Amino acid sequence: MSVEVKNIKYINFLFLILSLWGCSLTRGLKHDELLLYNINTEGIEKSDAEALKNLIQQKPNTRIPVFNLSPGVLVYDMGTAFYDSTKLASRLEQKRQEARELSTLINEGNSSGKIEKRYRKLEGSINNLERKLEYGNWFMRTGNAKVILDSTKLASSRQQMTVYLQNNGFFEAKVHTEIDTSGKKAEVSYLIEERAGYRIDSIFTKSDDSQIYNLLEKHKQFSLVKEGDMYTQADLTNERQRIEDLLKDNGYYTFSKSFIEYNVFKDTLEKQVVIEQLIRKTSQGRNHRIYTIDSIVFTIASPNDIIPDEKIRSEFDNVRFIMYQDRYAEKIIRSRIFQKKGDVYSKNAVIETQRQLANLDVFRFVNISFDTLDNRIRTKIFTRPNQKFQITNQLGASVTEQLPGPFFSHSLRNRNLFRGLEIFEFNFRAGLEGVASATTEGGVYRSRELSSSASMIFPQFLVPFNFGTLEKFGRYNPRTRTLLGYSYVNRPEYVRDALNTILAYTWATRNLRHQFSVNLLDANLIRSNLDSLFQSRLEELQAQGNNLINSFLPSYVSSISGQVIINFNQYGLYRKNQASLWRLFVESGGTTFNFLDPERLADRNLNYFQFLKFQSDFRRYIPLTNNSTFAYRLNLGLAKPYGISGGVLPYEKYFFAGGSTSIRAWQPRRLGPGSFTPEIREDGSFDYRFEQPGEILFEAMFEFRRKLFGYFDGAFFIDAGNTWTFAVDPSREGTDFKFNRFYKELAVGTGLGLRMDFDFLVLRLDMGIKAYDPARPEKERFILDKISFKQPFGEKGQQVFNIGIGYPF
Repeated sequence: MSVEVKNIKYINFLFLILSLWGCSLTRGLKHDELLLYNINTEGIEKSDAEALKNLIQQKPNTRIPVFNLSPGVLVYDMGTAFYDSTKLASRLEQKRQEARELSTLINEGNSSGKIEKRYRKLEGSINNLERKLEYGNWFMRTGNAKVILDSTKLASSRQQMTVYLQNNGFFEAKVHTEIDTSGKKAEVSYLIEERAGYRIDSIFTKSDDSQIYNLLEKHKQFSLVKEGDMYTQADLTNERQRIEDLLKDNGYYTFSKSFIEYNVFKDTLEKQVVIEQLIRKTSQGRNHRIYTIDSIVFTIASPNDIIPDEKIRSEFDNVRFIMYQDRYAEKIIRSRIFQKKGDVYSKNAVIETQRQLANLDVFRFVNISFDTLDNRIRTKIFTRPNQKFQITNQLGASVTEQLPGPFFSHSLRNRNLFRGLEIFEFNFRAGLEGVASATTEGGVYRSRELSSSASMIFPQFLVPFNFGTLEKFGRYNPRTRTLLGYSYVNRPEYVRDALNTILAYTWATRNLRHQFSVNLLDANLIRSNLDSLFQSRLEELQAQGNNLINSFLPSYVSSISGQVIINFNQYGLYRKNQASLWRLFVESGGTTFNFLDPERLADRNLNYFQFLKFQSDFRRYIPLTNNSTFAYRLNLGLAKPYGISGGVLPYEKYFFAGGSTSIRAWQPRRLGPGSFTPEIREDGSFDYRFEQPGEILFEAMFEFRRKLFGYFDGAFFIDAGNTWTFAVDPSREGTDFKFNRFYKELAVGTGLGLRMDFDFLVLRLDMGIKAYDPARPEKERFILDKISFKQPFGEKGQQVFNIGIGYPF
């Protein structure tokens, strides 16, 4: 009883500290200062509420609900405790004075290497001090200062909101503000009177140029300004850009949107507008000209600006080539130039030419300029070769399943190896990584990995697709990749090395929304040495009818595969709009047995497999506000062995669930399959020593992400999923997929995540809590209620911590 009383005292003390922390937001304010504690918007019915809220220039500090805590302010205040602007200014002036003295010595020629080195060091110190003086120290830059109500920003917000409403058809809108104060806290309400919104009654075009008028009428269905729509200034801006692009794609090289004028006539009675679209003539009062391509000159300059006496000149398909020092395949370059002599000028063709020439990764830059004479254009494409040899060495840390491990990588790239714009790549990587053992529960074990590969990338489709495809597919960045590689993995339970060769084709659509790849050949020779404990486990499974041991015998694994990636609105990049990505993958294993005799492989004691594999991975990102987003992922996979495989897949082709990029409340590769129950230890916990491969995978991951302060983001997630097998596994009861019970076997985990987002790198820590565990008896699977004050993380093994780099999806 005394222990419980003591715990209650500690809890009350904690609440007291937190309450004082919340009250501290108003401490230290001057008598005429008010803390902006809350903001409200009222009266928004038809407008974009989020867009209007984003125009408010002052927003309260982010606080933790209930406790009214502001971690950002706390971090900022910690920084101010160690910040003295007077001392910083004094140090800055001292270093500037010293820098001026050293600069005088250097300019007078009285310097030495030591003085110049000291001067460069001073420049760095001065820049650092200037940044600290302007933005504060690291804590101040990471945290947030208290938001003090500013009447100037209040008025500016009102004005911007009013302009926004008027630009979106609410010409008579008004915005007012009300301020309610309580002590040193202020609550601001923005009162918005939208009034009636104006719609577009009609739009008509006026142009004295019949060719332009007819072209606009021909493409009228693509207009972004339509009758009956609400009037918005943004639609007129976008329509002006569309018309400029349309005309420039049809030969009007000198046309610009400055020649497009809009007159808006308002009907205040009917609340409608009539829009006049006026296409003006040139400043000389003439009609706009249509330009045609007269000639094309492609120049590859010397990489070091030293121009040799001899120049390599040639001509191919009406394109003149001027090259220095080295030869490049004119035919391939010509396939990436989407203009021809006599063609009408097209802005889109110019952009596509620049993009596809850059995609070759052979040229340092691509500059396209034009000379005009009358209505003819001479196209000049000027480039400079990229480094022929590029060597990159990296030493760092990577995170795979749980903990980071050091790695070293070396890569060599040789461009234009055979003068056909080919790229030769050699890669070597060695690393130590922390992984969960396949045979031991808990802890992290060292995995040594080594890989090396040599590949050749050709900027075209080779056999059997090279007939006439170079010109046809130039817009799709076609590539053929051949690779020969070796990999070595030393895990706690096995040592595995493999020799592999790949022949692959890749291409993409012009807008990069669709990316395609086909592996015509992916062949691997695999050899494994098993740990005695792991081998004993596999032999036990074999005795029970599970032939998983065949996946670790010396093997020949070959397959043909294809992949499509559909990227909607650039998923994965910083964005304010919704974005999605859908990846479809299909693989057929053992297809090369149509050309090889399996008995010859058997004579060499090589195991072999035949299988079909399919995977669909859909991800979506939905912005909710400027500081919060909702993202989800649906992942489905099927892998079915058949024929000579004996019901077994290569180990790398199985599906696994659990880990930092899967169901995060389970350890890596330990979830499932189905309702299979691992052995129970003496303390009542499950024996998660062994990885659990499956043939069917389903994962659904949902995550709410919110910016906290500075570099820190928070997340709340719910994951659901599992793996199953097609057939009954005698060694693991309940692993087979059945429609009448699979939904009862979906594991559910939830948890919280903390991320440090540095733009170029995201460090992630996720804590997953098991909520529904299908490994338990059917009526005991919901275990979220086991969390309490005494056990805030639930029972033993219910919580799992994951460290990762980047977002989980």
